[in-house]
Amino acid sequence: MHISADTELATLNTLALQGRARAFARAEDEAGINHALAFARAQGLAVVPWGQGSNIVVAGDIDALVLQVASTGRQVISRDDNRLVLRVAAGENWHRLVGWTVQQGYAGLANLALIPGTVGAAPIQNIGAYGVELAHCVVAVHGVRIDSGEPLRLGASDCAFGYRDSIFKGELRDALVITSVDIQLDERAAPDCSYPSLAAQLAENGIIQPTPQQVFDAVVSIRQARLPDPAVQPNAGSFFKNPVVPAAQAAALLRAEPAMPSFAAGNGEVKIPAAWLIERCGWKGVERKGVGVHAAHSLVLVNSGANSGQRLLQLAAEICASVQARFGIGLDIEPRIYGAPA
Repeated sequence: MHISADTELATLNTLALQGRARAFARAEDEAGINHALAFARAQGLAVVPWGQGSNIVVAGDIDALVLQVASTGRQVISRDDNRLVLRVAAGENWHRLVGWTVQQGYAGLANLALIPGTVGAAPIQNIGAYGVELAHCVVAVHGVRIDSGEPLRLGASDCAFGYRDSIFKGELRDALVITSVDIQLDERAAPDCSYPSLAAQLAENGIIQPTPQQVFDAVVSIRQARLPDPAVQPNAGSFFKNPVVPAAQAAALLRAEPAMPSFAAGNGEVKIPAAWLIERCGWKGVERKGVGVHAAHSLVLVNSGANSGQRLLQLAAEICASVQARFGIGLDIEPRIYGAPA
């Protein structure tokens, strides 16, 4: 495996933001991962685990070894009646994995179709869409400690999964390279079609009892209609989390803004769509200095030519400030931010 120095990252992140890594390695198996980590320890380099760069803001040069995990492989490790556990290498493309599972007739992942990135990145963010989160299906996450090279297995309960959150964004951030994920699937379970826009799409297609493949197709159709393709218009998908606020705060906001959508989040809290808040503040379709807010979806920030992570983050900060000023709600950024400005 080759380790290169001073590597440009613009083609390795879906926002196409410029920045250079002090060192870069692409590992296609666990041996390659271990070799790269040993090199980093010997050189005294920090390590930044990398997948397909679909949830990353490159804010400038990264003084570390950027380790792209590109391992592949799928293996059924257990089967019980109609359920099975599939071990998937971290470098596998997430959307292609979902497509393969529905082709086999397995339920569990169809709602998570067309989410960009790799399998190894999925548990970090606890990816979720259309009423389903990855946490519902994870059995275990396997990895290697960056500081020692020791293997580590975390069961689902060890991962501290939450809304777009996990232990990999907290205690284990940049402390572990994920090598594989064990996912439980069901050959007979009915897909979850309770999410309103998904249910509406299926109903429009005249589908009453959908198969996993039909749910997959519906999700792909919805996402393609609403979200820009990063290969055409560089973006990182949803840039902000949907805020969760106390029920009393939501009730006060609804009195002032009766049209505001809201959803029960449990524990006396309410989830409010960040896209609605951003749009109400007048940001939808705004473009400045080569970065902007997508014209069809206010959650998506796009790089329209600036190639500067700092400009993108400045725009994000202005959006957050305006939402805070108008609604008294803070927005959190979803992507990870790496690199210092030049």
